[in-house]
Amino acid sequence: MRRLGELEAEIMDRFWRWNRPATVREVVDDINLHRDAAYTTVTTVTTILFHKGHLTRARNGRIWLYKAVGSREAYSAALMEDGLEVSEDRPAALVRFVENLDDDGVAALRKALRDVGRRAKQ
Repeated sequence: MRRLGELEAEIMDRFWRWNRPATVREVVDDINLHRDAAYTTVTTVTTILFHKGHLTRARNGRIWLYKAVGSREAYSAALMEDGLEVSEDRPAALVRFVENLDDDGVAALRKALRDVGRRAKQ
């Protein structure tokens, strides 16, 4: 899975945070609170995100309502999985990843491993 481009990430951020269907107009209006974004540009990129499988869409009268297909966490996990797939030495790649984590990241990883272990035992 490729990383999202800058505008793609801005658009997806809204859908992930809102966790509900939204129109391109809503996304444009929210982005424009922080910087200028053209309606046509956001429409084009939103359509691209739909075709890439990141968004679903449904008609509501004459407009499209878009919604995120997965969560931000699922997207992040897919990026990490893809990163591991390109490594010829997965254990070494994982070691490098963990070495680069700060204390909070290490704590989060330990908690995740404990949670997965508990679920496996159920």
